Amino acid sequence: MFSRRSDLPLKDDAATRFLPWLVAPMVFLCSIALAGAFIISALLGRWDRDVSGTLTVEIAAAPGEAGESAEQTRIRVEQALRILAGTPGVADARALTQEQLVGLLAPWLGNSDLLKELPLPAMIDVTLRPDRQIDVGALAEQLSQAVPGASLDDHRVWLSKLIDLSRNIERLAVGIVVLIGGVTSATVFYATRSGMAVHHDVIEVLHLIGAPDAYIARQFAERAFALGLKGGIAGLGLTLPVLIAIGLGARSLQGGFLADLSLPFSGWAAVVALPAVAALLAMLTARVTVHRTLARML
Repeated sequence: MFSRRSDLPLKDDAATRFLPWLVAPMVFLCSIALAGAFIISALLGRWDRDVSGTLTVEIAAAPGEAGESAEQTRIRVEQALRILAGTPGVADARALTQEQLVGLLAPWLGNSDLLKELPLPAMIDVTLRPDRQIDVGALAEQLSQAVPGASLDDHRVWLSKLIDLSRNIERLAVGIVVLIGGVTSATVFYATRSGMAVHHDVIEVLHLIGAPDAYIARQFAERAFALGLKGGIAGLGLTLPVLIAIGLGARSLQGGFLADLSLPFSGWAAVVALPAVAALLAMLTARVTVHRTLARML
C-alpha cells in the first residue's frame, strides 16, 4: 500500500501533516477508557466468583475479660453452626480460626500480636447449595434471635450495586470511545477537504485524462491510513507505560480489595488493536469524503 505510485504530492501536503498529532492523544484517551472498563469488569468478575453462593455470619465478641469473652463467643458460634447445619440449602458452614481472623485484621489494625490478646468477633463462612434456594431474610432473623450479637451478611446485596456501577462505567467508556471516534472522523474529514482544495487543479487534470474517482480516493485514503496508523502507534506508546505503572502499583498494595488491577488479556488485545482501528477509520473517512466531494465537483 505504501509503495504504490501516487500522482498527488500528498507527502508534501501541510494540510494533513498535523493529523498524527491529533490521532495520538485520541488513541491514548480511548485506550485509558477501555482499559479502565476492562479492569473494573475483571475485578468485579473475580469478586463475583469468590463470593458467589456464599454468606458470612458475624458474631460480635461477648463482653467480659479476654478469656471469658472468647469462651462465650465460642458457645455462640456453636449455636450458630447448629442452626446453619439444620437449614435446607446450606452445604457447609465453617468458623474461621483465631489465626485467620488475625490475618484478616492485621493489614488494617497493625500489630498482630496485640490482636491475639484482644476479644475478637467470630466469623462463619457459609457455602450454599447451588440447586437450592434459601430465604436469607428468615435465616438472618432466626440467627439474630437465637444467637446474641449474630448478623448475616449477604454479599449479593453490595455486589449487585457494584455490578450496576461497573455497567455504567462500561457504558461511559463506550460513549467516550464513540465520541473520540467521531472527533477523529471529523478531523480526517476536514484534513481531506483541505488537501483536496490544495490539489484541486491536479485533481481536475487527472479527471481530464480519465482517472476515475476511486483512483483519486485511494490515494487520499492510503495517505490517511498511514498517518492514522502513525498517530495510533504513538498514542499506544503513551498508553503502555501508564498501564504498566498501574499494574505495578497495584501489585505493591498489601491487602485490601484492590490488590490486583492488572489488565486482562482481552483488554490488552482491545488496546493494542486501537491503532489499527484508528487507521482504518481514517482511511474510510477519507475515502468517503473524497467520493462525496468529487460528486459535487462534477
